[in-house]
Amino acid sequence: SNFSNFLLLSLLLTYFLVFACFLSRSTNSRYIFHPLRTPERILTQPDKSLTECSRWKGIMGKVFDATEGMGQVSCRIFAKHNTPESCWVVLYGKVYDVTDFLSSHPGGMKVILKLAGQDATQEYDPIHPPGTLEDNLPREAMLGTVDPESLESIPKAVTEQQATPPELRNGPPSMNTLLNLDEIEAAATKQISRKAWAYYYSAADDLTSKRWNNEAYHAILLRPRVFIDCSRCDLSTAFLGHRVGLPIFVCPAAMARFAHPTGEAGIAAACRRFGAVQVISNNASMTPEQIVQEAGPDQVFGWQLYVQVDRKKSETMLARINKLKAIKFVVLTLDAPAPGKREDDERHNLASKSSPAAFQPSMGGTAGPRGSIGVGRQLFAGTDATLTWDTALPWLAKHTSLPIVLKGLQTHEDAYIASLHAPQIKGIILSNHGGRALDTAPPAVHTLLEIRKYCPEVFNKLDVWVDGGVRRGTDVVKALCLGARGVGIGRAALWGLGAGGIEGVERTLQSL
Repeated sequence: SNFSNFLLLSLLLTYFLVFACFLSRSTNSRYIFHPLRTPERILTQPDKSLTECSRWKGIMGKVFDATEGMGQVSCRIFAKHNTPESCWVVLYGKVYDVTDFLSSHPGGMKVILKLAGQDATQEYDPIHPPGTLEDNLPREAMLGTVDPESLESIPKAVTEQQATPPELRNGPPSMNTLLNLDEIEAAATKQISRKAWAYYYSAADDLTSKRWNNEAYHAILLRPRVFIDCSRCDLSTAFLGHRVGLPIFVCPAAMARFAHPTGEAGIAAACRRFGAVQVISNNASMTPEQIVQEAGPDQVFGWQLYVQVDRKKSETMLARINKLKAIKFVVLTLDAPAPGKREDDERHNLASKSSPAAFQPSMGGTAGPRGSIGVGRQLFAGTDATLTWDTALPWLAKHTSLPIVLKGLQTHEDAYIASLHAPQIKGIILSNHGGRALDTAPPAVHTLLEIRKYCPEVFNKLDVWVDGGVRRGTDVVKALCLGARGVGIGRAALWGLGAGGIEGVERTLQSL
């Protein structure tokens, strides 16, 4: 019977525990047992044997808990595992033991600990593309499924409150009533969560660069000419040799599913209608395969690359990108070697009602950065800050033959150096990361003026694109007149998605 089998298993495991404790007293080694792992023999100091026996007791407790119910875990059992020593979470109806992953979580262990003993699906799902669990957790971390009878009684992670109280929300407005990007942003703010708003809106320090990104365009005046035939206007252009419908492209902007369930795929659908280019974020909330799945036959995508300290991760991703025909180029991002101090993003975390369990230094790993940690800082964990002209480009050439665009140039000197690396480098994006990295960095249009004045030959060697602060079609025209081939929008696409999904992004592009 099942009871007899369970009793036999319990006796055998108890025997192994006693035998392991005996070994720890007589030698400098021990055996650690896990319910679904092979025993692991590691060295230890003799005076730690009693402490380790206590740890084994906790591990053995997990064995009995996981086996109770024969693959199903009850709420009573699950609720006990909410500490740094034993941290379980529910994701998509399955129970995961993430204790061993705490110390290596990119955002620090506090982020996970505040979800311990809870159903974390609603918190996890919008910011993690499919495959994340499989890439980061061993198979044995999945302990079983939640007992259906107790699923509803498992506490849910506190979901984000809307940025606007329910009594002031009337649902998405008609997109036709939104006449400009400011109105689209205001509409999105009423629909999305506070967490999403804080992540999208935030910028570094005093938001000086963010403000100047837009104000710089206000300071540039147009000089209209007369007696020009304007009856036949063509908005199409060429990016890196590919014909596209608009000189406007969507910049890499992470976590689009914060704004709307369609996420980055929703942005792609809107771009398809207008023939606009979309650069997919390295930190997208969907996989690149999902995003380009419904791409039009001539639709053009780029892929943003943040090079990881663990280069194998970046190399594996590049191998995937090389197989996707819709992705025509790689955008190597250089304007954020370290995360900016985005106080709105961090302030939201401080206001969170969920409190993580206490971090114990003896656990190993880190609790995460001191003080608060926003979504942006979590996403930067693992990014390589050692890139140089001499090392990054040769490495990249080994792993992709796609054209390379460098994103984040902020001086004419770097633009000139980039032109010396043609033809490997096909284009550059002048950008200060939306003012989110280094505050008081110059607006892209200022750098564009520098290039025009000091090294105009760059325009003949590279495609020069700009992003940041574009709010009107006249802003696009000004950048094109000064030599830019493409003009990017980042937050604006996310606000459009938040305001009305695919239709909201279409309205954003139409407004420009």
